[in-house]
Amino acid sequence: MSNRNIRVSELVKREVSDILHTRYQGESVSITVTGVDVAPDHSNAKVYYSTIVKGAEQVKAQRFLNRFAGKIRYEMGKRIVLKRLPALSFQFDDAIEQGTRINEIIDSFDEAEDKAED
Repeated sequence: MSNRNIRVSELVKREVSDILHTRYQGESVSITVTGVDVAPDHSNAKVYYSTIVKGAEQVKAQRFLNRFAGKIRYEMGKRIVLKRLPALSFQFDDAIEQGTRINEIIDSFDEAEDKAED
């Protein structure tokens, strides 16, 4: 990824997060933007997010983001100037959950090792 793409990705991440937490405060209180991948031609951007809620509330967050993607892009266009403003698509990022699960597995091995030493 080029330096320009990295800078544009970080800019989009910061602006989308700010828009969500200022303009759509009530609906996005449980949503965290974890990363953005912008296509090399800046036509599309995948916005990765995670939530602190599970189940039906997580589905509700996905529907909210899909429904308001155009409005978020429009608001972002008023804040930043790019030759081509990327279309936004939101994808759930389960990396935090996977990391937590890996830590739990490691901890269980440590506990089993401690019991074996006793």
